Amino acid sequence: MDKLKRVLSGQDAEEPGPLAEVVDASTLSWSTRIKAFIACFAIGVLCSILGSCLLWVPKKGPILFAVFYTLGNISSLGSTIFLMGPMRQLKRMFEPTRLIATIVMLLCLILTLCSAFWWHNKGLTLIFCVLQFFALAWYSISYIPFARDAVKKCFAVCLS
Repeated sequence: MDKLKRVLSGQDAEEPGPLAEVVDASTLSWSTRIKAFIACFAIGVLCSILGSCLLWVPKKGPILFAVFYTLGNISSLGSTIFLMGPMRQLKRMFEPTRLIATIVMLLCLILTLCSAFWWHNKGLTLIFCVLQFFALAWYSISYIPFARDAVKKCFAVCLS
């Protein structure tokens, strides 16, 4: 009888399943999302700064720099998940307009860690950190309309 009342009153005909209950329980308010974004982004910046300070540690400095710098970039990138949600973030990352930027950025993150831990090549680690910076910057400006075109034109003017 309750189901009939819900159908006639315009409410859902079916009761919410366990997945709907989990989604409802895990939804964050806008203020909580902003706070989590700021906290996650601040942790990312802090890790990047810490990595830059650890660059000068003898012997293990470049490896520590690569690890903390990469973790900082991952944390900063992950902070936007709080603003738009994980699925929307993934969909936007792999849109055709930023697909190449996303792949290059993720590849640089992985290669930085590989060169630090498995290949033990400090020079290659630093090169991948620099590439990681440029890849993340190019990926980030893909969210700003016409920013890529402006950067391309600026470099074209500077180089000619």
